[in-house]
Order: sequence, then structure tokens, then C-alpha cells
Amino acid sequence: MEKLKSNWRLTLLAVILLVSLFVVFSPTMAPQTNVGGENATTGDRLTNLQYGLDLAGGTRIRAPLIGMTAENVDIGNESTTNVAAAVANELPDSDTTDVSVRRGTLNGPTVEVVDPDVSESQFGDALDAAGYSYESIRDGLTQETRDEAINVIEGKVNQAGLSGASVQQVTDGTGFFMLIEVPGQDRSNVIDLIEQRGNVRIDIYHQNDAGEYVTERAVLTQNDFASISNARQPSSQNPNPRVPVSIRQDEGIAEEFQSAVVETGVAQQGGATCRYEENPQNTDPCLQLVVDGEVINSFGMNSDLANSMRSGEWAQSPSFVLTTTSFEEAQEIAINLRAGALPAPLAIDQGTTSFVSPTQGENFRTDSLIIGLLAILTVSGVVFARYREPQVALPMILTAFSEVLILLGFAAYLGYPLDLSVIASFIAVLGTGVDDLVIIADGVMAEGDVSSRRVFSSRFKKAFWVIGVAAATTIIAMSPLAVLSLGDLRGFAIFTILGVLVGVFVTRPAYGDILRNLLTER
Repeated sequence: MEKLKSNWRLTLLAVILLVSLFVVFSPTMAPQTNVGGENATTGDRLTNLQYGLDLAGGTRIRAPLIGMTAENVDIGNESTTNVAAAVANELPDSDTTDVSVRRGTLNGPTVEVVDPDVSESQFGDALDAAGYSYESIRDGLTQETRDEAINVIEGKVNQAGLSGASVQQVTDGTGFFMLIEVPGQDRSNVIDLIEQRGNVRIDIYHQNDAGEYVTERAVLTQNDFASISNARQPSSQNPNPRVPVSIRQDEGIAEEFQSAVVETGVAQQGGATCRYEENPQNTDPCLQLVVDGEVINSFGMNSDLANSMRSGEWAQSPSFVLTTTSFEEAQEIAINLRAGALPAPLAIDQGTTSFVSPTQGENFRTDSLIIGLLAILTVSGVVFARYREPQVALPMILTAFSEVLILLGFAAYLGYPLDLSVIASFIAVLGTGVDDLVIIADGVMAEGDVSSRRVFSSRFKKAFWVIGVAAATTIIAMSPLAVLSLGDLRGFAIFTILGVLVGVFVTRPAYGDILRNLLTER
């Protein structure tokens, strides 16, 4: 027990290594996502490591968000909802989904318009007509909107079951861009997933008292849904692809929807048969499923559901089914409802897209492995040439290599996709790790034989102070790269900093225990 206590740093390293190996190789830690009932990962079958675009192949999209921002708008104490509605009413062919209002930003209250067909002069005229003075109008959106867009895109990617994907904000000095990387997917699939904003609503198409067909918009919006089930394939009982949903009961939402379908005749006695697609001017009232302003499907209501609506019982358990014309549409509806709508459309045509083939990604993986092995062999050769004592050199090499294994454990646990920049950081950590271990070995052995553990401890502390200062310098230098949105450089900086921290707090002290046991007798 006394020996274990005196070598606790070495014990800690062994425990962390075992945990890292478990995380990397154990099937119980394998990241899985459900896509239509099937599991999928972007790693390999031997490890739980996730590969990024460079190593797995896939699609990278870099595109700005469309929109303009009016800053320091004088909206007084008026609600943001009313302000958005007032401005939208003054814009041609726009609605409240194209206008957002935010309080408390750095430049005072802001109003944003994300309709690509609205010009700056039209935006300014709309603000003036609605009675809101403003300081200036600029291209681009607020940071809050960009953060919301990142969350929504991440939600879409996750709901689609595309593991290993990353979404971040980057800048090139001229503006901000969304950088989306999805391993293992081709360009068209990714664009189809993210290019639509995903605004989903339910309208009612019916005849008014004058006998004219009108559309009552947004009787249900995305925020009104309480739960959204997975898309369902057609069956003998239900011949159409569908998405079962339930409606929120708070704030009277379910009761208001129930009243709306009864008053408009959708829930008429015996139900309603929608013939909107065949003859929109001669049909029973219809519920319309609308995505981004486009009617995806129109449907009536069966007699059982209509009767429960008419009796008021439906609002006690408010659920029904959204039907679509294809299973792909049903999946898209489910994803959009769960992830939410993008606050602004992506201008994919104003950005760049690239595709790395899976074959090329596999070649990169092979090349990365070869480079890593060459780095280990090169470092090993230099260390053995320097010391010519296996009892000093071998623990040094194994300790430095253990840092890479620990970093792989971090990557597997976090599900962080490995790309070429991260591989470069592993090689950098291996090199700087051996460098620090050489400083420790030289500091301990340079003044002759180590006569006692007290002498060893004194020399080790001096050497450790040097590498501690070097580590602090590296962390300070890398921190801006880890924080700023600079694409691949961020992954390099993050894992370099992690490697330095692991070295200072785990592997360097453990190597000190190894040297002390090898070089001292008391």
C-alpha cells in the first residue's frame, strides 16, 4: 500500500489509459443514431472513433444567412410580436416568419428581415410606415440569430441521424458564414436537408359566408405541437405516409384549434372529404400542411375524429395524423417540426460547397496512420540515439504515446470527428511531449548520478518548472484559435491544449515516478 501511495501519479496514468482504451474500443460506448430504425455511425467497426470530412468523405457547405438588420429601433414598450406583425404588413409578400424583433442587443432593439426579395429601401420604408424610427440598416443578422441558426441546423442533422457532423460559425473578415460538415453524405442530400427553412404550419381552406374560398392561415404553427412521432410508412390500415402528432393543451391551443375546425366545417357532421387537388373551387373544407409557404398536402377529416371535435372530447387528448404524399416528405416534416425552423434562409448559391469521396477519405486515413507510425519511429530513434539507455528511453516513448491514446479517448467520448487538423495536433503533442520528457530526463541526470529520492525530487521540480512555463505559453498562444471561428484551426488548437494539459497534470508527473524508481535506491 505504501508503494502504491508513493506512485499514485503512475497509478493515475494507468487508470486513465484503461478508461481511454475502454471508451475507444468498447462496443458499449459506440455512438449510434436511429435513422428509420437502422443504426448508423461515421466511425469504423473496430473503434468508437468518429471521422470528420477529411477522413470519412462527405460534404462541406459554407454559406451566409440571408437578411438585413435595422439597429437601435425605437419600439418603446410594444411587444416584439406586434412589432414584427406591423413591419411584415408593410412589406410586399412577407409575413411574420420573415421578420424578427430582438430587445437588449449590443446596438439596442433590432428588427431583422430575412426575405431575400426585400430591398434595403423597402425595409426602411416599411419601418417608417409602421411608425418605428431607427438608426441604421446593415446587411447581415445579429449574433443571437446566427446562434439560433446553428442550433436549428444541428437539430436537423441530428434528427436525420447524420452522426459525426459539425456546424459552426466562421468569418473571413467580410462577413459571417455557416460552416456545415457532414461526413459520409453526398452534396445533394445535405443541401436538401438544410436549404429549406422548415417553417411548418396548418392552414384551413374553406368557404366563407359569402361563398368564396379563403385560407385561414396558421391555425397551428410549429410551437403549437406538443410531440412529434417518427414518420410512418403506409400500411393496410393507413395507406398514406404520415406523422402522428399531438397538440399542446396549455394556453387553450388545443381548444382553439378544435373550435376553428368546427366553425370552418372541417369537422362537420360525418367528416369532410378534401378534393382540393382535383377541384379547389368545389371541395369540402380542407386542412392544409404548409412548409415554407408551399402546400405539401391537403386532407379532410374522418367522421370519428370530426365527431370528437364537435363534442369537445378531442381537446382532452389532442392528437391527430399529418398525412403526406411520400415517405420522404413525412420524414422531412418530422425533422422540421422537431428541429424547428431556421430563423433565416441559407444563401447556398453565395457560398461554396465541396465533396470528398469516401475513397479519398479512406486514403487519407491510411496516410494518416502511416505518418503517425513514422512519427513514432522517428521520435523513438532520436531518443534511443540520445540516451542509449533503454531504461530511460523506453518509458519516455511509452509515456509520450500514452498522451495520444488519452486524446483519442477524449475524442471518442465527446464524439468529436477526427480530421486532418486533429491528426496534426496529435503529432504535435507527441513531439512536444517527448521534448518535455527530454527536459525532465536531462534535468535529473545532467548533474551526475541521483543519490537519493530527495535529490531526485529537487532536480525534477526544477525541470518541471521549465515545462510548466512552456505549457502555459502554448495554452495562451493556442487559446484564441480554440475560441475564434477559424474552421479547422479550432480542432487543432483544442486538442493541442488538451494534450498540453494531460501532459502537465498526468503524463509528465507519471514519468517522474518512473524515473525515480529506475534511478534511485532510497
